[in-house]
Amino acid sequence: MTSGVWILLGYCAALAGFGAWLGRRVSAADTFFVAGRRLRALPLFATVLAANIGAGTTVGAAGLGYRDGLSAWWWVGSAGLGTILLAVWIGPRIWAVAKRRGLLTVGDFLDLRYGRSVRLLIASLLWLATLTIVAGQLIAMAEILAVVGGAPRWLGAAAGGTVVICYFAAGGLFGSAWVNLVQLGVLIAGFAVALPIAISGAGGWEAMLATSPKGAPDYWNFLSGGGSGWLYAPLLIPAFLVSPGLLQKAYGAKDERAVRRGLLAAGLGLMMFAAVPVLLGIAARAYEPALANHEQALPVVFTAALPPAAALLGLAAVFSAEVSSADAGLFMLSTSLSRDLYKGWLRPDASDAQVLRVARLAAVAGGVIAVFLALVLTTVIASLTIFYAVLSVTLFVPLVAGLHLKKVGRPEGVAAVLAGLLALPAFQLALPGVQSPLLNGTAVGLAASGAAFIVWRLIARRRGLQG
Repeated sequence: MTSGVWILLGYCAALAGFGAWLGRRVSAADTFFVAGRRLRALPLFATVLAANIGAGTTVGAAGLGYRDGLSAWWWVGSAGLGTILLAVWIGPRIWAVAKRRGLLTVGDFLDLRYGRSVRLLIASLLWLATLTIVAGQLIAMAEILAVVGGAPRWLGAAAGGTVVICYFAAGGLFGSAWVNLVQLGVLIAGFAVALPIAISGAGGWEAMLATSPKGAPDYWNFLSGGGSGWLYAPLLIPAFLVSPGLLQKAYGAKDERAVRRGLLAAGLGLMMFAAVPVLLGIAARAYEPALANHEQALPVVFTAALPPAAALLGLAAVFSAEVSSADAGLFMLSTSLSRDLYKGWLRPDASDAQVLRVARLAAVAGGVIAVFLALVLTTVIASLTIFYAVLSVTLFVPLVAGLHLKKVGRPEGVAAVLAGLLALPAFQLALPGVQSPLLNGTAVGLAASGAAFIVWRLIARRRGLQG
């Protein structure tokens, strides 16, 4: 292995140590889950943006840019649009309810509006699906170390898994918010240095225009090209509106103003960042026009285009992005198991200390399982797409309806979750390979979920009138 790999492993150890030091101040569940509701706009912005910039928005987005061209912007840009809508719509509303009712998780909100059965159903589904998003980050780490330093695949997955387990299990949201601030600084510096050097090394903008693959006339089409384009919007916008990881970070805000400002700044930052990995992926064609795996585009740019110091900073930036997104996944895993499943179902009388202990054990267990998944799943985008689709079709309708309707019940909540969950794979089996902005598994699942909710709500009203 190269000296650069050892430096990156040292950086990982430093992050783990910093998080463990912060974790000494966490002795209560509310600090672990919602940072004591003391986050101002800046740390909220940092932890949300860092969580959103991960393997999918760096390694995955650069790979899409390499393969599909400019339209790959929509993979990250759609997430930015979803975060902006979260800032002006869902975020402040659910923060107000959480503050007033003392809620710590999205599961607490579902229990409040629909009862324990809906809480258990969604928590169980999302616990399994969230493992794929953590695994996706670890896949990217493994690819980076393998391409750049010749390290075995298992080492990258294990190193990433170890560091995120150490600092998140110790400090929860409180620790990760401040570790994310450090990671975000490294991330911005690394990509700010890498982009102009990579474009210049590729021969400038005009040379990049000439690298379009043959038979791809829409490579420079912003709206649609290859398998990318605005078709990502219906997949990603709903997911980012109801993501438990993002909503629970919003729970930690000091006040509604911090929610709006922090989330809005994160959404705008994500939309601006969206172009960076895409351009790096396009530039990679000048260095290696025939990659067998397009998700190796970013490592190729770092090794072929950048001088050693800049390449090392760029790699540290990618590691920062992936680790920060992995801790957001562990956040969802640990809170779902400890608060929603353990206290919400198995042990309603569990003490604060017991819930905190289970949350930390859940983070460790989830991280270990994700490491093994990272060795099985093949690509970053494949693993993340599973998560976003399941998240959207199971949680979007119940959560939005629960925020806006005065009275909702368990039957329509269960019907919405099950209808969305069944429609998603049914579409994939009935029409394999069909993907369009209006006709895809996620859109069909959302429509089925909404229809089931409305039907059961009308049935409940009719029964109420008859009674």
